[in-house]
Amino acid sequence: MKRSRFSNEQIIGILREQEAGAVKADVCRRDGISEATFYKWKAKFGGLEVAEAKRLRTLEEKNAKRNKLLAEAMLDISVLKDISAKNGDARREA
Repeated sequence: MKRSRFSNEQIIGILREQEAGAVKADVCRRDGISEATFYKWKAKFGGLEVAEAKRLRTLEEKNAKRNKLLAEAMLDISVLKDISAKNGDARREA
């Protein structure tokens, strides 16, 4: 996944600036973002404070680590099941 040029804190700052009365088109042009990106950010970060955004980022990182660990554990279990099934077939044939 492509990394954003902007941190969550910068994104919240941009959204706050527009909420304070700046024209959306001017904000988008100055920061080099499209209006679609602005609306995506607004949907994700609208109403968040900087501390909440930091907490959200840490939670997302923890969730990603847990998902990776779960996938690895499921792969290990699958491999062990395959090995045990093959060993059981070999014993029956002999």
